[in-house]
Amino acid sequence: MVYKPISDYGIIGNMVSAALVARDGSIDWCCLPRFDSPSIFAAILDDEKGGRFGIKPSLHFESSQSYLGETNVLQTVFQTDTGTVTLTDFMPCYERTDGKHVQFNEIHRMAECTHGEVDLTVTFKPKPGYATVDPSLTVAQYGVVVTGGRAPVSLSSSVPFKDLGDQATAIVKLRWGDKAAFVLRYGSDRPLIGAIDNSLNKLARTKAYWQQQAEGCVFSGHYRDYIVRSYLALHLLVYSPTGAIVAAPTTSLPEEIGGERNWDYRFTWLRDASLTLNAFSSLGHKEEAIGFMKWLLNVCERCGPKAQILYDIDFGDPLDERTLDHLEGYRRSRPVRIGNGAYNQRQLDIFGEVLEAAYNYVKIGGYISSKDWKLLETFVDAACELWPEPDSGIWEVRGGPFHFVHSKVMCWVAVDRGIKLAQGLERNEKVSYWRQAAEDIRSDILTKGWNPKKEAFTQHYDTEALDASALLIPLFGFLPVSDKRIKSTINHAADELSWNGLLRRYRTDETDDGLKGSEGAFLWCTFWLVRNLLRLGKLEDAVELYERLLGYGNHLGLFSEMVNPVTGEALGNFPQALTHLAVIITGLELTQAI
Repeated sequence: MVYKPISDYGIIGNMVSAALVARDGSIDWCCLPRFDSPSIFAAILDDEKGGRFGIKPSLHFESSQSYLGETNVLQTVFQTDTGTVTLTDFMPCYERTDGKHVQFNEIHRMAECTHGEVDLTVTFKPKPGYATVDPSLTVAQYGVVVTGGRAPVSLSSSVPFKDLGDQATAIVKLRWGDKAAFVLRYGSDRPLIGAIDNSLNKLARTKAYWQQQAEGCVFSGHYRDYIVRSYLALHLLVYSPTGAIVAAPTTSLPEEIGGERNWDYRFTWLRDASLTLNAFSSLGHKEEAIGFMKWLLNVCERCGPKAQILYDIDFGDPLDERTLDHLEGYRRSRPVRIGNGAYNQRQLDIFGEVLEAAYNYVKIGGYISSKDWKLLETFVDAACELWPEPDSGIWEVRGGPFHFVHSKVMCWVAVDRGIKLAQGLERNEKVSYWRQAAEDIRSDILTKGWNPKKEAFTQHYDTEALDASALLIPLFGFLPVSDKRIKSTINHAADELSWNGLLRRYRTDETDDGLKGSEGAFLWCTFWLVRNLLRLGKLEDAVELYERLLGYGNHLGLFSEMVNPVTGEALGNFPQALTHLAVIITGLELTQAI
């Protein structure tokens, strides 16, 4: 079996679900009708069994891929000895005149010959239910009908198909100016006539919608192209019916090839949502920040200070974690997991993430009602009460729990931002109590988190191991970057956690995370180092490292969670929200400094 590099893919979506399209024209991952639904195509997790929807020239070709301007409409250009074909892929997404989103459970694929003539082979091989269902395919007058899964699927086509058992195929010759269109419709059992006209109409409206979103990104600095692409990519990770943002649209893409560190990221973490709010606040996008703040407050209102670290996209618990043993995993990296057991963990840093987001929201003019404040107040109180407890930490380790330094720092952040918000809102009833709590937390961290022998803040109180999250201490203002302890910690982290110039989260041989094997370098952590270098006045070093990190994006400017710093190979779920958030925040800070 031949697996493509993770970086070989582009993403299309409609803010309800998404699909990954490879440079060879194959859709190898798609879950419908939602991000967290069972897959229909999953060749990325099992090349033989997973299912795919491929469109490519029948003979040898070279291909290139790009987005259509500043949109999320993807184009793949195939160059053959006889001609050129452009394949345009998108999922319809636009707004009605009343501002509400219009989304169809559809994937549109349009092929147009722009030079000479090209024979295309179309392979439609759906495998519903994570490839647990053997569907029935029926060739109809205007396409193909698929039954046997949770809902029927139709493929409307401007060219005829042949049924070859578990797949339908078509060969079509396109000459200069010829077009062919294919429209996959989830929940439909009847292909429609007029696929080309249907696609052209929805393409125009979808293209206009994404262009409008990009134009709202008024940033015009040196890194605009990267920031706008990250901004558009983040929109594809938003589940618009509730405003939740998934960490990534995929599951089980490995953090180490052949390893077991494979997780389902099709859920929403409070941390990611808070950071997204911060990114949009930094861009000055108040309306979008309002949307994410509303989502955060809705979650917090439902659960109060006992809020979980992650939820499904409708505010519920994620599926209980289980493995799909019939799938071999990307490049035989088992297990393939669905669901995420981390939702049962305690992670104390979420209090700080939520209060930091609220604080930044208010700074750009956001409104906090009395009801909202009472809710946020309970989070500050929870941080004051729970900070002495151990937890599973930002990295969701499955050893422990431990007294993680980062978790304590974020409890301090929750109290510190709570005090500032209270003063701004003239709600000072608890400020004296909170100040004492903040001082207690600070004293505890400085006494137990700082290791004089190591000359660094350690991962947790009972270890000398380092953790890249220590780089967040100055970024959240717990100590200034000028503090000699911070300078020493940065130097030690950059030295001991570095792998070919990129940072690991921690050394897996020094941390009891409950897992075997190792992992790649975590891009988010290296962006933290860039921001610290900037604060240390090392602008040239910061710019050099940031631009090196940008080089780990793929041909479309999309980023994975991790990379192998030796080979540059993308690792982990893709595209990853945290990495794109870091591209935006770090790029904005550098632009202001240049």
